[in-house]
Amino acid sequence: MYIVDFFQRAFRKENIGIIIYLILNTLFVIVLFGHPLIGIVIYGLSLVIALSPIGEFILRIQQGCRRIKRQDHLERLMPLFNEVYARAKQRDPSLPNNIRLFISREQSANAFATGRKTICLTSGLLLLSDEEIKATLAHEFGHLSNRDTDLILFIAVGNLVVTIAFVFWRTLFWTIGTAVSVANRSFAGIIVTFLIDLFLVFCIWIWTKIGTLLVMHSSRKNEFEADRFAYDLGYGRELISLLNRFESMELPDSKGLWANLVSSHPETSVRIEHVEQLLEQHKVIS
Repeated sequence: MYIVDFFQRAFRKENIGIIIYLILNTLFVIVLFGHPLIGIVIYGLSLVIALSPIGEFILRIQQGCRRIKRQDHLERLMPLFNEVYARAKQRDPSLPNNIRLFISREQSANAFATGRKTICLTSGLLLLSDEEIKATLAHEFGHLSNRDTDLILFIAVGNLVVTIAFVFWRTLFWTIGTAVSVANRSFAGIIVTFLIDLFLVFCIWIWTKIGTLLVMHSSRKNEFEADRFAYDLGYGRELISLLNRFESMELPDSKGLWANLVSSHPETSVRIEHVEQLLEQHKVIS
């Protein structure tokens, strides 16, 4: 059963940041709607829609995923996709049978999994070798296998519900506060209304920053898990080749503390070291 399997895979130590934020988000939704049952029902209905084929279709549109139409691209990519899919399915039989491959027009080399049944490559990734593309696909299947995309979807829906509720209450408070102040010709009332509105905006800003820190902490951990999945499928050396290519394309920068904390990926060199260690362990065992 999907729900049982989801919670078994989702509640791992690597996801502690996302789990904390998910719980806090749920509590926040309940507070904003003023009643536990109403908040949970609205959150639940939103999740049902998000996890449906309609929700996945909307996600693909939002992220620029398109069907692969060019025959030369299909002839090149589909055999690679089917090979990795077969290995991933053998490794994790619970993967859906109808995961589909899409492409976006983005020119930088990248790929991502979204929803429950979507893997999307960028046009820029076509410049890589077939072996590197297979390593990329194996990594993205790892995210689907670990239910990383499902958890992010839960968070995104919670954020949307929180945002809608917050905008509603903020607009209601501002309208009532302003109307009462004008009716009473109270300039002080308008000032108080304005200051409280600023405070509410500050609170949601802080909430967003906290959420970003927690979610990105888990996201970096999940990259290592997806790399491990690609290694387990037999694409360890190909993945190192891919990561070396990405590292060579990175521009030197001087990230500050905040930039590092909110980065969704670990440093490429650290990921390379992690996969190399897996290969070395395999040699020792062999």
